Amino acid sequence: MNQGDPAGDGCGNLHKRRMCTLSQPAHRGRVFRYLSYAADANNGTLTCRYELDGREFAERFTLPAGPRWRSEAARAAARLVFLLAGVSYYKTAAPPLIDLGQTALTETELAFLREFYVQGLGEFGYRNNLDLTSVRIEARRRQPQEAVAPEPAGQRRALVPFGGGIDSIVVVERVRRLADVALFVVNRPADRFAAIEAPAAVTGLPIVRAEREIDPRLLRSAELGFLNGHVPVTGILSAIAVLAAVLEDRDAVVMSNEWSASVPTLEYDGRPVNHQFSKSDIFEAAFRDVLARAGSDPAPGSDPAPGSDPAPGSDPAPGSDPAPGSDPAPGSDPAPGSGPAPARLPGYFSWLRDRTELWVGQEFAALEQYHGSFRSCNKAFYSDKARRLDHWCGQCDKCCFIDLILAPFLPAWALRRIFAVTGEPLGNPGLAGKFRALLGAGAKPFECVGEVSECRAAVLLAARRDDRAGDALLQELALEVAGWPDAPSAADAVAMLAPVGENFIPAGYR
Repeated sequence: MNQGDPAGDGCGNLHKRRMCTLSQPAHRGRVFRYLSYAADANNGTLTCRYELDGREFAERFTLPAGPRWRSEAARAAARLVFLLAGVSYYKTAAPPLIDLGQTALTETELAFLREFYVQGLGEFGYRNNLDLTSVRIEARRRQPQEAVAPEPAGQRRALVPFGGGIDSIVVVERVRRLADVALFVVNRPADRFAAIEAPAAVTGLPIVRAEREIDPRLLRSAELGFLNGHVPVTGILSAIAVLAAVLEDRDAVVMSNEWSASVPTLEYDGRPVNHQFSKSDIFEAAFRDVLARAGSDPAPGSDPAPGSDPAPGSDPAPGSDPAPGSDPAPGSDPAPGSGPAPARLPGYFSWLRDRTELWVGQEFAALEQYHGSFRSCNKAFYSDKARRLDHWCGQCDKCCFIDLILAPFLPAWALRRIFAVTGEPLGNPGLAGKFRALLGAGAKPFECVGEVSECRAAVLLAARRDDRAGDALLQELALEVAGWPDAPSAADAVAMLAPVGENFIPAGYR
């Protein structure tokens, strides 16, 4: 499942790393407003509307139609999609004020949403020389619900977001032993990624699909003078997956975010900047808390935040009403003063939360049926089909990382066959700088790659293989790492193949 910002690569990432060198901050807007959202059960659509300084945006999601759209759980899940999807439009001008309009928030939701913007856009702010820590969110308050645990299921029915890489493949193969599993895939309308479809076909499992139709003006970011950069897309897709799980009567959304996703890419001005924030344990814990207390919107007229006035103009814009026959945004009609109704939403957790990428590599090496179809190279996920590759590029940071993390566990010939079109990265001396960055001897790339200690352990383990004795670049890198005072020992490498830290996995799913 890989649908990033249309102006970037499959991670919503800019194509080249750019350090923060602007002498002045980029031009910012004044206020970003949440307008309205509307669900149409008959057509299976959710439309979310936003506005920034008079410019309106609309994003549409299409999922399986049916009566479950009218359930309280679906209404609550749709509201969360509305809350998180707004970040893609906020970042076009990153104003200092976010106005939630008629959408009321609990204190927990407000804190969660603020961190989603501030930390989720940490890389975006770093690249654009913007300090987002002072962003203000104005929202009416709602009373919190008592936490509601996911309903115990006689038969576990899991929805696994699937991106076609080693992490989600390993999770699918583990979880299918324990539950009835369906894959979840998000695409743009009339567009499917071969890098997802091929390994998905190998699983033989059913696929629940969602279409995400981003406002077309985001495709014209440069022309319209929008700011650009990475958004916490996994957070958005997580909310869509929760809605899909409700509609498909699934009890859990099972993610594939491993331990190293919680490690910041860098620190800047004393603050962590994590390319993978919405894959981190911080996001997972906070989102789980929001899901446990979710409800649909209360009536307009809830009390504003103490000491704050709602921003003027927070009513939905003319013309934003749903089409005849569609369901209005939850909470648009209830009696004044009524509180949000409780909703029981699916569980949400990462099956890999306490697992390292080194462990994932070892597990994936045994899944030979996927070796000819998986692909994690971001160039497989370009929005522009003319630029999209049907093979590993063999040059990018992701290609280098996958080669490195699998090298201890796969025969050299197997990896050379995987990268046959362009050549194995470890066989290319020109990529030495990229590998050194992964090992901590250079700036860590803004990519979904493993933590430095994992990469160091991988290079040492791979260099000891008999079939790698003649690999000049690998042996050179291993010699360098072995000479460092903090080089991982053999015991350290063994420890990385065991669970690390805590997880949120409920009983029955491991």
